[in-house]
Amino acid sequence: MIRPLSYVAALFAAWLIGPASLSAQVGPTVVDPSAPPIQIQPIPADTPVAQPVEPPRNVLIVFVDDLGWADLGCYGNPFHETPHIDKLATEGLKFTAAYASCPVCSPSRAALMTGRDPARTGLTNFIPGHFRPFAPLLEPPIPNRLPMDEVTFANVLGDAATTASFGKWHLGWDIKTEGPGARGFDEWVSTGGNKSPTFVTPEGREKLEGEWTAEALTDRTEKFVRDHADDEKPWVCLLSHYAVHIPVFAKPELIAKYEAKPKVAGHPCDPAFAAMLEMVDDSVGRLRTVLQETGQAEDTVILFTSDNGGLHQVYYGEPNPIHGQSGPLVSSNAPLRGEKGSLYEGGIRVPLLVHWPGVTEPGRACDAAVTTSDLTPTILNLAGAEPPSGVTMDGQSLVPVLRGECDAARDAVFWHYPHYHHSRPAAAVHAGHFKLIEFFTRDGQGEVELYDLRKDLGEKNNLAAALPTKAAELRALLKAYLADSGALLPRPNPQYDPARADEWWRRPGPNNNGTTKAVLDSVTGAAPDGPVDTSDVDPSVPMPDGRVRRDAATR
Repeated sequence: MIRPLSYVAALFAAWLIGPASLSAQVGPTVVDPSAPPIQIQPIPADTPVAQPVEPPRNVLIVFVDDLGWADLGCYGNPFHETPHIDKLATEGLKFTAAYASCPVCSPSRAALMTGRDPARTGLTNFIPGHFRPFAPLLEPPIPNRLPMDEVTFANVLGDAATTASFGKWHLGWDIKTEGPGARGFDEWVSTGGNKSPTFVTPEGREKLEGEWTAEALTDRTEKFVRDHADDEKPWVCLLSHYAVHIPVFAKPELIAKYEAKPKVAGHPCDPAFAAMLEMVDDSVGRLRTVLQETGQAEDTVILFTSDNGGLHQVYYGEPNPIHGQSGPLVSSNAPLRGEKGSLYEGGIRVPLLVHWPGVTEPGRACDAAVTTSDLTPTILNLAGAEPPSGVTMDGQSLVPVLRGECDAARDAVFWHYPHYHHSRPAAAVHAGHFKLIEFFTRDGQGEVELYDLRKDLGEKNNLAAALPTKAAELRALLKAYLADSGALLPRPNPQYDPARADEWWRRPGPNNNGTTKAVLDSVTGAAPDGPVDTSDVDPSVPMPDGRVRRDAATR
């Protein structure tokens, strides 16, 4: 097992500084000093070390939006039909404990770009995020883009590979200065929605009226694969589907197919959602076909995963127009607890399939805990490159894991989601078969939940009281991680109003011209008296005490 050595110093510091360091901010408290210290072992000499692959491979990343761990046939779904994706599992490697780096999209996308966890980049929520002005805690600010000092895998590869990003971006408002082209990608399309998308490209904007986004993006990706079939250098292509994000749109004929299909008890079996997922599956099938036709299949590694856990229910805007979740159930993460926006397993555990011809053992499964951040150094190694020097990456290359060394993965992975979404602000750590979640509280003491995922994948039995030593151990490890990564923490909200704590407002954010909205846009009540925490969107507002802007150098 490889242990990140940078946590040794951080852990020691966490024990020294004690609770006083958190007096001005809400966060995890220090464990009882009488608890046994954590023993972080040196890396064994025989641990597999990732090296650039020779010869380099092409890399195709299929990144699906809001696809849950239990949505695919190869992960046990009895209603959805995903034969092409399932074939990646039977012919490649299936990860059973893969995680998104965050339970919402922008931070996971940033982690894929950089190999750095959201806590380290400061982009800990989707852009621009929700806003709960009367909740117990004020959320820490986020940048409205991937901070410009962050280095993407496209930046690192440079001229050594041809890079492309097609699909959802969600890492900056100004596509010219903050879009894929500005972050190192040679070819790109930025778009959103599931039907009639507007493609923004280096050449301009094009409205594809009546077209299905999944098909149009696949067309563009197919063209890229064909155009570079005879290149001497490798290519890396990110296909970032907007599907299966709501609103649910799919071909009428596919919806009719699933309406006629017998339903399975205990599953939502939503025809429109199943049809939308089948369109993603068709995309995977088409791309595998073009790889075969162009003679590139044996030289291309396919990575298939999701940006966060699945969303259960369609948002119809009632009873709250901002955050109403009253529509029909369209998917389920069962047996996992929770959904997108939560640090329970349903919000972060995702499918991850890797097909590397001649290397990944067909039909093998790996239960190592890995995250989106691990994909970045993996992509770089596969394309023949190394992670950049001088940059702290939380991710670790999975190349040894793909070659059969499942134990070569990290022994602890972390999350920091200090925001309100489908749960409360929290941070979490998964080490071994235990997982600890710490929910931040106004008094700074935190509320801890501990689960043995080996026996309790549904997180039903909180063991924090029964196993206090294990809880203290993981809590200290989490605290060390938050200190090491420079995580920003929520703080008590002086505007806290229990009667209005559940109100959801639209967070102020830049419009299409890149300016900031002048006023809060609320449909739930009058703007609160006094200051509100809008410093993440308005550079003229000073940052809260003790914080720094995340566009400053952090590495």
